[in-house]
Order: sequence, then structure tokens, then C-alpha cells
Amino acid sequence: MAGHSKWANIQHRKGRQDAARSKLFSKLSKEITVAAKMGDPDPDKNPRLRLAVKEAKAVSVPKDVIDRAIKKSQAGDAENYDEIRYEGYGPGGVAVIVEAMTDNRNRTASNVRSTFTKCGGNLGETGSVGFMFDRMGQIVYPASAGDEDTVMDAAIMAGASDVESSDDGHVIWTDFEDLADVSSALEETLGDSLSTKLVWKPQTTTELDLEGMQRLMKLLDALEDDDDVQSVTANFEASDEVMDQL
Repeated sequence: MAGHSKWANIQHRKGRQDAARSKLFSKLSKEITVAAKMGDPDPDKNPRLRLAVKEAKAVSVPKDVIDRAIKKSQAGDAENYDEIRYEGYGPGGVAVIVEAMTDNRNRTASNVRSTFTKCGGNLGETGSVGFMFDRMGQIVYPASAGDEDTVMDAAIMAGASDVESSDDGHVIWTDFEDLADVSSALEETLGDSLSTKLVWKPQTTTELDLEGMQRLMKLLDALEDDDDVQSVTANFEASDEVMDQL
């Protein structure tokens, strides 16, 4: 898949998430609370929390909301969340990974299964599609961060594994365990990123036409609307023409 198409897909998903800003803030706050509870409440001593805070700041989550989420993790009555991954297939045979944080496994499993069924998908067993993805770190920079060579040199020096550049921007890939270190190194040379997070990167993609994309988006949007769902990833590809029509 061409870098531009990948960028378009990334931006399309991000745009749909930004439209539900309060829901996005809630999901990011939950990740901050869980990360702080599992490790040190100081972001400088907790890589997962540091990345969660950075991602929250990237979408303009207010500082007081971030601080409140960290403090919530230290409260005696803080909720206990289980992290669960669901896997299945959407319309057109597209592989889908759903990551959730929940205080009620039965509720979440029932909701996710129902959503897949209602939207023409099929929820599978854990591992049914996970082998089709690589767990990687993804750092996104705007085109203004530098030209292709400048960003490539900075990424190599920082220890990144790959860079995809286009007129729209730069997507830098790292091994998942190196994301925090590579991100910090890139900040020194390129400044703040647009996004820094762990993602599921498809090894192969399934190209969809307009009708296929409309059906798939119905499923992905319904899953993302679930309060227990933190992220949804699918191995779809679509042309710029199809993306523009959505």
C-alpha cells in the first residue's frame, strides 16, 4: 500500500475519533489511570504512562484532566480494569482487532460480539487474526517537521525501524519495546509529534470499494462508540478516491 494511502487511512480514522472528542478524552483518561496504577504515577519513571500522557496532550486533553486521571489511580476506590483483546472479521473479510479496558468482562464480550454480528462481521477466538499484524510503535509527524531525508536521518539516529513519508507527513515505525526511547530521541531533533502510540500494523491489507468501506466503517464506528473499547484496528486499504467519498 502506498504511503499516501496509509496516511489517508490513518487520518481518516483519527478524524472520526476527533469528532467524538469527549469520548476520546474519556478513553485516554482511562489509559492514563490504568498506566499510573500499574506502575509509577510519575511519567518520567513509567514509560507506558509517559506515552499515554503524551498522546493525550497531542489531542489537547487539558492538563487538569490528565492530573486528575493520575490522581485517580492512587485513590483507594479506583476502579480495577481488565485489558482484553478481541479478534474477528468484518465485512469483506477484513481482519479486526479490538482492544478494551473493562470492569465487567461479560458485558464487554457480549457488546462486542453483538456489534460484530449486527454489522456483518464475525467475532473469532483470540489469535484468529492477530498473526496478521505486528505490534509496533507508531510516531506521526507533520510534513513541516522536515523533508524526507531529514526525517529519515533523525529516525535512523533515534533507532527507528522504518519511515514512510509523503506530502502529508511522516509515519515513523519502531519495535514496540523501543517506542518510548525513540520518541524521546526524536523530540530532541524534530520537536513534538502529532501522535505517539503502540498500534497493530497489518502485514497485508484487503482493498475495499466504496460499498465495502461504508459497511466496514459502520462496524468500526459502532465498536469505537463502546465505552469499554480503547482502540480498533483493521487491515483495510482503500484508494484516495474511495476515502474522499466517505
